[in-house]
Amino acid sequence: MVVAVCFINAALGKEVKARKKLGSVRGARRMIELFGEYDFLLILEGESLEEINSIVDDLRELKEVRSTKTIIGADT
Repeated sequence: MVVAVCFINAALGKEVKARKKLGSVRGARRMIELFGEYDFLLILEGESLEEINSIVDDLRELKEVRSTKTIIGADT
């Protein structure tokens, strides 16, 4: 199991639509709305790094998403 944290900036004026779409993203375990540099934080889980990469690629395809920053968790 691979866990990742994805910080998301929504397109200007698209925050409400982004919230609705992000809540149902494949692999999303939790979504937190933020105030500050980023608009949302998604905690993602996948079977592999490739699956996480695919999920993030899908996020970047959403017109409501302006940018993402993803941090992969280390297995300890």
